[in-house]
Amino acid sequence: MKGNPSTLFRQKELAMGLSKAISRIASELEDDVKIMNFCGTHEWTITHFGLRTLMPKNIELVAGPGCPVCITPGYYVDTAIRLALDGVRVFAYGDTYRLPGRPRSDGPKTLEEAKSRGADIRIVYSVRDAIRIAKADGRDSVFLAVGFETTAPATLSPLVNGSVPENLTFINVHRLTPPIMRYVLDNYPESPIRGVIAPGHVSTITGASAWEFVPKEYGIPIIVTGFEPIDVLIAILEILKQLKEGKPSLVNEYRRAVSWEGNRKAHKMIEETCEIVDSGWRGIGFVPKSGLRFKGKFRRFDSFEIYGIQELTKELWREDLSPGCRCAEITLGIAKPTDCPMFMKGCTPESPYGPCMVSSEGTCSIWARYGGGVMLEEIAEDLGLS
Repeated sequence: MKGNPSTLFRQKELAMGLSKAISRIASELEDDVKIMNFCGTHEWTITHFGLRTLMPKNIELVAGPGCPVCITPGYYVDTAIRLALDGVRVFAYGDTYRLPGRPRSDGPKTLEEAKSRGADIRIVYSVRDAIRIAKADGRDSVFLAVGFETTAPATLSPLVNGSVPENLTFINVHRLTPPIMRYVLDNYPESPIRGVIAPGHVSTITGASAWEFVPKEYGIPIIVTGFEPIDVLIAILEILKQLKEGKPSLVNEYRRAVSWEGNRKAHKMIEETCEIVDSGWRGIGFVPKSGLRFKGKFRRFDSFEIYGIQELTKELWREDLSPGCRCAEITLGIAKPTDCPMFMKGCTPESPYGPCMVSSEGTCSIWARYGGGVMLEEIAEDLGLS
């Protein structure tokens, strides 16, 4: 196809044709079908463009654990706050600024609150910003490094090329996505997933091959797809076709950005700097082989090592969601934001109570801003729903 990709992948006529094809195949399936979209940006696309309104009644689209801020344990936020109050400068991305730590009755609950009490908290757009500032004045500094495979190379690259000054260390909270997908499929049979839309951004690093275990071991179709409405509708249609034919497989719809093997340079960088360890996920628990921890000579950039802080362990980990918060269930695709009694009452984008309301990739934040059932006006008119 030629032309502007954004225009091509938002064509109304094509969207309506895909919607009709989805409904036709869905009518031939005996059971209800729950499809999990893994990435927060996919949830944004589905919600913003009202794709749920195009689904037949037996097709349910649920969000998965695709927001790195949402699953960051409060222990790491508390650690950053404690260091900041002790005089260490803390760098963080903007979407972690209001992320609450563990529930407690005293002390700052967020980096924002710590800053209001005089702590030096700096919001930066990249690790390079933090490096530049730290080099300029030599002050002891910590970077709260949160993210999945997509952002890990940006953190690790300066370490490999030797551009990080000695006074800057990292709270390494990078998490790996295939292990959490396996964890969801293994541990929540009461809410069975019949198909998966794999994360596009992450897959540019991991490669499509990282998801091959899903159809091979679990018999579930999985589609690596892009973030435009047409991308997502194509993925849903492909999943339903595979279910109808009983031939689950991995399909890379997002070939314009994702290769089979992924970014080999990034893979090598991760292998050189980090070991893979069991790691905590907020509200969920410890997930086997799902985190990265600095190893060898790179441990001198580990904030926990330098400041003598105990790394989060299974023994230290506890559920770190405030009472009444259902973010863990929402993250796992078991509940919807509207199932939470706090949603848009005690928990809003202006005053988030739970982690899923903080980041722009958080499911609760997306639903609050765009509505879980919002629809495009033109599509609504075509369907006679306006």
